[in-house]
Formats: sequence, C-alpha cells, structure tokens
Amino acid sequence: MIQLTGITKVFPGSSGNFKALDNITLQIDKNKFVAVVGKSGSGKSTLLNMLTGIDHPDSGTVAINGMRVHELNESELATWRGANVGIVFQFFQLIPTLTIRENLLLAMDFVDAIPKRERSSRANALLEQVGIAVHADKFPSALSGGEQQRAAIARALANDPPILVADEPTGNLDSRNASAIHALFRQLVKAGKTVLVVTHEEVSAAGYDRIITLRDGELVGDERRMA
Repeated sequence: MIQLTGITKVFPGSSGNFKALDNITLQIDKNKFVAVVGKSGSGKSTLLNMLTGIDHPDSGTVAINGMRVHELNESELATWRGANVGIVFQFFQLIPTLTIRENLLLAMDFVDAIPKRERSSRANALLEQVGIAVHADKFPSALSGGEQQRAAIARALANDPPILVADEPTGNLDSRNASAIHALFRQLVKAGKTVLVVTHEEVSAAGYDRIITLRDGELVGDERRMA
C-alpha cells in the first residue's frame, strides 16, 4: 500500500542544513497497525508529512496505492488526500464554533465523496462507532480531552479513507484515555483500515503490528510483531 524509496528531506537553518530524513526506504502493507517512534527531532513528523503529501521530499519517491504522491500539485493533493488519508492531530483541531456532528459533516462537504443524502446518517454512525454519539450536538469545549480525540478520529474517518495517520494522538491524554484510543485504532485495523501512529510514548503494550524507529533522520529499527 505505502512505498517510500530513498526519501531525503533537508531543512535550511541558521547554523547550517538539517537533514530531517536520510535515505529512508520503507514499505507498509495495508490493514496494519504501525507505530513510528523516536525522540524529538528524529524525523517522525517529517515522515508523516511525506506520507500525507503535506510536504515533499528533496529526493526519493512516495507511492501510495500506486499513486506517486510527491508528483501531485496542491490541487491534486487536496483531492487525493481527502479520499485516501484521514489525519488525527495531537490537539484535535476541531472547529470550536461547530457541533461535533457539524465538524464531521463539514469534512464530508469539503471532499464531496459521500452522497449528500447519506452524510447525516454516516456522521451519526461514526460517532456511535467511536462511542460519543450522545455528544453529537455539543460543541467541542463541552467534551473531555478523550472525547474530543474520539471526535477527531471520527472526523478523520468521515470520507472513509483507507489510511489513518495520527500525530501524537495520545500526547494530551491520561493513561486510561490513551489505552481507549489505542483500542479504537485496533478496532479500525480489524475493520480494514491501515493505521499509522507517530509517537514518542511507550508502545510495547499498545498492540502494534509493527514498530518503526527513527533516530536523527535514519531508519534504525523495524520490529514486526505477530498478531
């Protein structure tokens, strides 16, 4: 599903160039639960940006389901991303002036992949799936951190993308809510999604199929676990 080949990314800095990714070659199969780990500055978020098309490599190729993502222009990327990748952010990024249901409906309106007559029922079903249907008509500020993250996951799933990527999704949650989010991700993988989580937290008990470790922009570990 995901093929990175020779990915290198360099950022200029006041004290010289910083190589965020150094010749990364990586293949990730569909329907897997994958963690990308490493210390701050190891290149985790830059790698995520390559996968989602938010940023482009200086050299190398990014192919997802046969699409050469790094060659798409901004308009093409927006269309491709909306249909193929759901993104979950550490700080939720829900629109505060919209209800939880309206946040999901807006995501569907932007991409226009789900027929209009199906959007309301789909939003309700997703909120039921992540366990917060009772909060559908509340504003984000009325929800706890764990509930907001569940809402953010539902929004990321709004257009039924095959891939879900999450950047430090449990960084602002307590251990109980973090465990619940990991359990939800595992359910999504069982339902056919590919889920990639970028994190600096302990991952041994989270149930990942694979743990990819970065250090100073290099791939230094790739542990595959049996289901």
